[in-house]
Amino acid sequence: MSIERFIPINGVTYHIRIEGTGEPVLLLHGFTGSLHTWSYLIETYKEKFSFLAVDLLGHGQTDSPEQPERYRMEAAADDIKELLDCLGVRPVHLLGYSMGGRLAIGFAARYPHYVRSLILESSSPGLKTLQEQNARKKHDAELAERIMNIGVERFTEEWSGIPLFSTQERLPQEMKDRVRKERLLQKEAGLAGSLKGMGTGSQPSLWGDLSSLQMPVLVLAGEYDLKFVHIAKQMTTTLPNHEIHIFGDAGHAIHVEKPAEFGKIVNEYLLRRKNDGN
Repeated sequence: MSIERFIPINGVTYHIRIEGTGEPVLLLHGFTGSLHTWSYLIETYKEKFSFLAVDLLGHGQTDSPEQPERYRMEAAADDIKELLDCLGVRPVHLLGYSMGGRLAIGFAARYPHYVRSLILESSSPGLKTLQEQNARKKHDAELAERIMNIGVERFTEEWSGIPLFSTQERLPQEMKDRVRKERLLQKEAGLAGSLKGMGTGSQPSLWGDLSSLQMPVLVLAGEYDLKFVHIAKQMTTTLPNHEIHIFGDAGHAIHVEKPAEFGKIVNEYLLRRKNDGN
């Protein structure tokens, strides 16, 4: 059973997709992504889990408010909580990628009783110092302005070429076209608002919250994504109940570059949580 819905939450309308049967798994995509990011995972494992995929604020078919403060992590976490309340679904297994992973950490810290387990793909708890935050905030604001000036199509070409995604150059053309199509569906105002409101520089540092996350946490990174491998290992020194898996021959977007292996690891982890009662 596949259901797509548009649900009003706190003054904005969210686009969601629900598919599968079993324990609920909430999926949060990354910057320039959408709920379609998770199509392979959903199609492969929908007989085992009930997936709830969300277009985050400013992305896909969810609204793109003009006010940057509406995108702030605290507001986004409150939206997710209200969404789960509206659907009557909780607790959930929560999987977040990159920006979605940052939101997943923030949500788990703010609403721990809503999260049965947490899977973080290429994710970060934010920046540790005010100096780092201010520098990144300035960078994100400049990038947001550029998006508004040059448009989504040209930005997509530039964004696809940054070093973070260099390992995707070797992907089959069909896969690269799929990623590009997903990015081209975005709106300038939504991407700009997301950068200014929930960019890494704007979000609060969540490093101090990691030790309070009592739910099981799986931390994932690709071996070529050196920055996030380092962050992943740092996080595991603080998380009280964690596992870590570094994917060989993969970069930042593991679910895109290694979909079968990624799905296998996620599936096995979720089944273990089901069997051990967590």
